[in-house]
Amino acid sequence: MTPGFSGEVAEYYAKYRPGYPPPVIEALRVVFALDIEDIVLDLGCGTGQLALPLASRVRSVIGMDPEPDMLRLAGESAARQDVRNVTWVLGADTDVPAVGAAVGRRSLAMTVIGQALHWMRHEELFRTLAPLFRAGGGIAVVANGTPLWLQDRAWSRAVRAFMEAHFGTTLQATCGSGAEDRRRYAKALRATGFTDVRETVIEYDTELTFDQLIGSVFSAIPANELPRRDDRPAFAERMRRALPPGPYPESVRVSVLTGLMT
Repeated sequence: MTPGFSGEVAEYYAKYRPGYPPPVIEALRVVFALDIEDIVLDLGCGTGQLALPLASRVRSVIGMDPEPDMLRLAGESAARQDVRNVTWVLGADTDVPAVGAAVGRRSLAMTVIGQALHWMRHEELFRTLAPLFRAGGGIAVVANGTPLWLQDRAWSRAVRAFMEAHFGTTLQATCGSGAEDRRRYAKALRATGFTDVRETVIEYDTELTFDQLIGSVFSAIPANELPRRDDRPAFAERMRRALPPGPYPESVRVSVLTGLMT
């Protein structure tokens, strides 16, 4: 996994990244038949958007991320919510063998991976995880909607044009949310021996304020490229002028790709 989302980027992530609607958590519970005896690994857990709501459904969650600031904020959020059965672990996908050594073979009910999978070597990761699951356990790859700058909306196209001009680059990466990404992940799951590979889709509509939009943008910029604190108000104002008036409607398509190990 590639680091770089630390410091103030992590703060923006915790404040502005959307969580997952209850139907997503329920879909995971049903697919993997989660119960209060189960252990779940949230790999690339960020600030706990999946780990925390899952904690009430299982015995314990291991939230693993390579960024200390992400884990610090996740821990603070857990404390505010009085969630006590999550263990926060500093590590990346390459550290999964150490998790396996700690929990043992055939011990995990599920490994859930959110937006972070596109930073990982997914084929190698799936092979490493396969022996760790109990019967009926497996992997869930969750994509929480299309990046804000790649949506089929006038405001999204304006965001993309502004950011491409500012950073001098073309924004094409789908961050694992595109149809081709999902096909690649599904193919890799089947090749590794996972069965009943399927995609569950949860859709909902929402609206973003400009503050939510710019906060989400800042949460997606690596720390070394984030505009300096003193420059951010001017950056935000230039973006505001480049966009149509808000609020900004968004249709969110959450994809839950799952595979089971027998």
